[in-house]
Amino acid sequence: MHKTLIKNSTRPAWFNLGELWECRELLYFLIRRNIKIRYSQTFIGVLWVVLQPVTTMLIFSVIFGRFAKLPSEGVPYTMLVFSALLPWNLFAGAMSGASTSLVMNRNLVTKIYFPRIIVPMAKVIESMLDFCISFVILLGMMLFYKIPINRAIVALPVFILWVVILALGAGFWASALNVKYRDVTYAIPFLAQIWLYVSPVAYSLSLIPRKWQGIYSLNPVVGIIECFRWSLLAKEFDFMTVLPVSFIMTLIIFITGVMYFCHTEKTFADII
Repeated sequence: MHKTLIKNSTRPAWFNLGELWECRELLYFLIRRNIKIRYSQTFIGVLWVVLQPVTTMLIFSVIFGRFAKLPSEGVPYTMLVFSALLPWNLFAGAMSGASTSLVMNRNLVTKIYFPRIIVPMAKVIESMLDFCISFVILLGMMLFYKIPINRAIVALPVFILWVVILALGAGFWASALNVKYRDVTYAIPFLAQIWLYVSPVAYSLSLIPRKWQGIYSLNPVVGIIECFRWSLLAKEFDFMTVLPVSFIMTLIIFITGVMYFCHTEKTFADII
C-alpha cells in the first residue's frame, strides 16, 4: 500500500511536479465533472457561454462606441471590444471559478490526500472551453467584417498561455485565501468588475497618455489584451513600454500565488 507522509518543512513552499503528474487522472476527472455539472439541467446549455460576451460587446458598443464615440483606430468598434473580451473573460471566469473551488470541494479536500493545487487548476483549465467557443464567434465576426487573418496570429497560443498563467496565479491566491476568509467569495466579483473597467476592454490603450502607459501596464491584463489585438487585428502598440511590465507582474502573481497556496495547503483540511 502506498503511503504519503505529510510534514512541515522549513524550505520555501513549492508544488511537487511528480505528485501532479501522478494525479493527472484526478485532474482530468475534476475537469470533466465540472463541465458536466455546469451544464446539467440548463435550458440553453452551452449557449450561455455565447450570451455573456456578445451581450457585453453590444452594451459597450452602444454606450462607448455610439454615444461616447470612443476611437477604434480603423477597426470596427465591436471587433476592438470582442478581441479584448476574449482574454478578459477567460481570465475573469477562471479566477472566479478557482476562488471557490476548494470550498465547493470541501468533502474531497478533507477526506483524502492529493495535491490540493489540482482543484483550482481544474477550474482554470475548464474555462478554456468557454474561450474556444468565443474564439469561434470571433472568427465569424472577422469573416463578417472582412478582416484578414494576419501572420501574427501564429503567436496567439503564447498569449493564451500567458492568460492561463495569470489566471492560475490569481486563482491560487483567491482559492487559498477563501478557505480562511470567506469574504473572498463576495470580493472577487466586485474586484473583477472594477478590474474590467481599469483594463483596456471598452477602449484602446491609445487613450492613456504614453508617459503613463508603463505604470498602467502594472495591470498585467493590459499587455495581454494589447497582444491579442495585435495578433488578431494587426493593431500596433508600444511593445517595449507595455510587454515587459505586464509580463513581470504576471510572473510575480503566479510565483507568489503558488508559494502562498503551497504554504497554507497543510491547513486547508482543518479550517475548511
